[in-house]
Amino acid sequence: MPYSSLGGENIATGYLQVQTSLGNQAYAIKQAMVRIYKVNNDEVVFEDFLMTDEQGKTENVALYAPARSLSLNEENDDRPYEIYNVQVRANGFEMEEILGVQIFAGEYSILNVEPLPTRIQRSAQRNIDVIPDHHLLTNEGGNNAGQTPPNTTARILNQVVIPTNITVHLGRPDRDAENITVPFLYYLKNCASSEIYPTWPYEALKANIWAQMSLVLNRIYTEWYRSKGYNFDITNSTAFDQAFVKGRNIYDSISVVVDEVFGEYIQKRNYLEPYYAEYCDGKIATCPGMKQWGSLDLANRGYSALRILRYYYGDEINIVETNNIQDIVSSYRGTPLRRGDSGQQVRQIQEQLNAIAINYPNIQPIFPINGEFNAATEAAVRTFQQQFDLSVDGVVGKATWYKISYIYAAVRKLAELKSIGQIQNLYSGEWPGSNLREGSKGVEVQLLQYYLASIAVFYNEIPEVAIDGRFGRGLEAAVIAFQKRFGLIQDGIVGRATWDRIYAVFSTLDQEIVPPDSAPPYPGQPLRSGASGANVSAVQLALNTVSSQYSVIPVVVVDGIFGNGTRNAVIAFQRQFDLDADGIVGLQTWNLLFTTANRIDHGDEPGQSQPLFSGTLLSVGSRGNDVLLIQQRLKAISIYYTAIPDLAADGIFGSGTQASVIAFQRLMGITADGIVGQQTWNLINQTYQELFQ
Repeated sequence: MPYSSLGGENIATGYLQVQTSLGNQAYAIKQAMVRIYKVNNDEVVFEDFLMTDEQGKTENVALYAPARSLSLNEENDDRPYEIYNVQVRANGFEMEEILGVQIFAGEYSILNVEPLPTRIQRSAQRNIDVIPDHHLLTNEGGNNAGQTPPNTTARILNQVVIPTNITVHLGRPDRDAENITVPFLYYLKNCASSEIYPTWPYEALKANIWAQMSLVLNRIYTEWYRSKGYNFDITNSTAFDQAFVKGRNIYDSISVVVDEVFGEYIQKRNYLEPYYAEYCDGKIATCPGMKQWGSLDLANRGYSALRILRYYYGDEINIVETNNIQDIVSSYRGTPLRRGDSGQQVRQIQEQLNAIAINYPNIQPIFPINGEFNAATEAAVRTFQQQFDLSVDGVVGKATWYKISYIYAAVRKLAELKSIGQIQNLYSGEWPGSNLREGSKGVEVQLLQYYLASIAVFYNEIPEVAIDGRFGRGLEAAVIAFQKRFGLIQDGIVGRATWDRIYAVFSTLDQEIVPPDSAPPYPGQPLRSGASGANVSAVQLALNTVSSQYSVIPVVVVDGIFGNGTRNAVIAFQRQFDLDADGIVGLQTWNLLFTTANRIDHGDEPGQSQPLFSGTLLSVGSRGNDVLLIQQRLKAISIYYTAIPDLAADGIFGSGTQASVIAFQRLMGITADGIVGQQTWNLINQTYQELFQ
């Protein structure tokens, strides 16, 4: 039904994306049918139908909403949003209906829907209330209404903590109502989306979110409700706490600010606990603390978020931060993790991303788990960030760190429900404790695949193994081949005997590693156009290594397929080393290719492992081998970083090369001038070597 049927001229466009998942986003639900519709006077005046993709997401849907003024203030009482309803249907799940989804003009929002399996009986319809007039805070009636509850309950916690999850009572404390447990990060985004308009200025949003964070952390720190015998941490009653609307959509502008300030809260000078940041809407309800509509006015007058808070709470308050999160082994270290970093926290990120990849197969598992933030780790981080609507930069900053932690916790919790459990000594080689067979999945299957993939490089009778955490027929065939090779029962099941033997063989591979002056075993027959498999991939990797020192050899895509690009690179190698240039990898070409590549890898090849900068800037109009080398490497890097445009490797620095250089410089966060100086030269070569060597 066309949007024009909504009527009116004072309309604009807002956006909604529906995401379907299970277990706090632990598992995406694909191919769910989503209906977005609007009812006016019991008549459907608009509807649209969509399907979720492999990641459980719909496209961003454009929806009409009232046009808004950038100077929205408390004198404007017109409703600045339009209301829609959403239905979700998926095979094996109950129909879920969410009523009253609020869409603001110019704002993007996400509605995450978690339908229940059909065997669970309950009403699936939910109502999303309009943003409430905030009456925070009162005691339970009587003459104390409107006063701040005394914060004198004996403190049980001895430190400020951020819970992994928080339990919210959907009603007044003393009334029967549903309790719902949600990730704490989602709780904050929900509260902010429920209490303030996403169209407010940044500083107003930030001030309100700091206050919301401080209030809930104070509730947790003092165990305000738990110490009184309640089985929840906070309520969604604005007469006592702050608004929380089950199942509502979350606005992007608010989500970004929450991610930025997550873990930060208000603290009064000389006090340990989070400040009890009382606030109210400032229209209907009044209070001694911050007025929400007043914060909008102050932000419009140029006040910063901290200055707004000090206007209401006094000059003795400051913003502090805690990274003490329950149920998470280690917390954000305070500085971003990026390519080149190493250590236990990098290892933790690698392990958590691998666990998440079980339910999100678009994330490529990282092996080996070595605590080194390499190209594979960066690629997995980028995919995770894209999946969960974070800034895609491949850097694990605060927002990415906490999101990985929360999704990892959700995935683990889902695993526990399915009795998969957590393996304490997974990477020690110790048997997981249960048989692995076709249909199994999990991080232990990932590790098994990694062991067998490594072994297959040295034992040609074992087929190639993909690392995806799922025990399919391909892995079963590899297990059977291993069992046959090493005299075990050939049943395709990895019990303790097979696991221990696989790990024992894997552990000896260090002794099998080819020394710098020799080549791996020749496969027995020449490799030529049309060939495919692990041996072709090994040749392609070796060609790219040699190309790092011999720019006449073009870079090839490492895809295991012997196509024209690989043939041309083989011919270039053969010509460079005075071999018969037939484009076929026979025994002589095989041995010389790998011995040359191994010497370069170990720094034994004449010259440097990374080409030295000549000292001459490369820019539009430059020509020669240095330009050709940079073009070849940017062309290869662009395979992994699609933001870098493809270019012709012809040794001539034209506008196409300049565009690729600028894109690379922007990606690396350096001056994007399109000129290859020493810094850009080194970064291009370093990135290339990390990706292809």
